[in-house]
Amino acid sequence: MNKKPLVILTGPTAVGKTRLSIALAKAIGGEIISADSMQVYRHMSIGSAKIRPEEMQGVPHFLVDVLEPFEEFHVVRFQQMAKEAMDGIWSRGHIPVLVGGTGFYIQAIVGDVDFTENEAVPYRKELERLAAEKGARALHEELQKVDEASAAAIHENNVKRVVRALEFYRMTGKKISEHNEEQREKESPYNYAYFVLNDDRARLYARIEQRIDEMLEEGLLEEVIRLKEMGCQRGMVSMQGLGYKEMLAYLDGECTFQEAVDLLKRDTRHFAKRQLTWFRRERDVIWINKDAYDYEDERILAAMLDKLKEKEMIR
Repeated sequence: MNKKPLVILTGPTAVGKTRLSIALAKAIGGEIISADSMQVYRHMSIGSAKIRPEEMQGVPHFLVDVLEPFEEFHVVRFQQMAKEAMDGIWSRGHIPVLVGGTGFYIQAIVGDVDFTENEAVPYRKELERLAAEKGARALHEELQKVDEASAAAIHENNVKRVVRALEFYRMTGKKISEHNEEQREKESPYNYAYFVLNDDRARLYARIEQRIDEMLEEGLLEEVIRLKEMGCQRGMVSMQGLGYKEMLAYLDGECTFQEAVDLLKRDTRHFAKRQLTWFRRERDVIWINKDAYDYEDERILAAMLDKLKEKEMIR
């Protein structure tokens, strides 16, 4: 069976995926699918560092600006929407390029992970109630008792994923961390190239700081005020994103503006670190370290195109 081609370009936040993704898509006749849990939402452009229409240079983009902030977005829905987009791209004779930093979403596509819906709704409600009453930490401690590996990999504020891991354990008696490892070992139905763009840690952290300062100058706080006026609240999936929850905490009087900014910078550095940990665990990853190419985009792109030729994905 001839496997269909799929290119992945990922890496930690602020590493420079967007610009490179456009050059890559143009070079191979690709169309881009966003693998980002925040860019899918309308009205949330600054905090999600969403690509601007003029930056797209005519390259079609999918899963960007398609949902309202009030809508739920999770890995199952992502997988559904991304597969639909991929089928359309192949039907046009083009190559899907999956771009974004949400490793779990990428794994869902590459490994064709089976998310058979389970009937855990009553238990899910119980867990959500526990989080609401006793806080995210109490819920995370429950996960620590049954699945230490997942507890280490999932931040306590990511209530949605903590709930999913506990739910999985209750339904199957298995740890979701072990299930994810098994899914990783599954053979992919695609002929794929999985590129991880990376940079020296000090440079990456400096770029994160700079990007947050730019977001604030562009009006991140005003964007969150508008969302709040629309009726968006903390408990919503869309409002759990970096930048949004910190600004909401400031607007709700829980901290000063400077504290919110410092927290955002710290949490974003931690997030980048967790992203890299995730990518190191994935198999068949092609690391693209920017310093090895003297930060020259043309050389980075040429190296990627060579890899795609090796895999007979392009001529």
